[in-house]
Amino acid sequence: MKLIVFGASGDVGSRVVTEALARGHNVAAAVRNDAGLGKLPKGVTPVVADIADPAAVAAAMAGQDLAISAVRSPTGREGEIVTLTRSILDAASLTNLRVIIVGGAARLRLPDGSPHTVLSDPNFLPESIVPTARASMAQWELCASEESVNWTYASPSALLQPGQRRGVFRTDTDKLLVDDAGNSEISMEDFAVALVDEAQSAKFPRAAFTVGY
Repeated sequence: MKLIVFGASGDVGSRVVTEALARGHNVAAAVRNDAGLGKLPKGVTPVVADIADPAAVAAAMAGQDLAISAVRSPTGREGEIVTLTRSILDAASLTNLRVIIVGGAARLRLPDGSPHTVLSDPNFLPESIVPTARASMAQWELCASEESVNWTYASPSALLQPGQRRGVFRTDTDKLLVDDAGNSEISMEDFAVALVDEAQSAKFPRAAFTVGY
């Protein structure tokens, strides 16, 4: 499969690139500027594209079978992720390309019959994370309203951090996954595994899924 990863030098994007390369896929790795090129591994086709420019993104998508957007916005500018996602979706529409959007956990319903989501529960998130969660929810609402693109929205567990590639995890659609101790987590490595799995299987067309231990 020929696929392009946007945000390829980031925490999740770099792991998606590594996982896709290990499976023998032809990977184009897109970064925002030349400074990111030095962070890319051997074996990829390097691409510089301004994510805010749908025409530039569409040009980068040309000839690919699939796009994965692992783009994030910096602290203090969390809301920019919505604009960047809009650009990715517009480019996917122009090229008729399937796209997987890496999102957040804000939309996920809490377990055990709670009426709340990760974002709406007043006691779940630290205050410092709330701006990111609000932006994540807006990003999800944007994708959910999109009718012209074959998108998939991928939510990690509540805790996403570097770790081991176990290759064993669970998936769901809109429920926060927790383990027997009540923890909700997934390593970035296994989240990348799930993203490449979805790239290959297309189990969630125009739908969302989440991953957790």
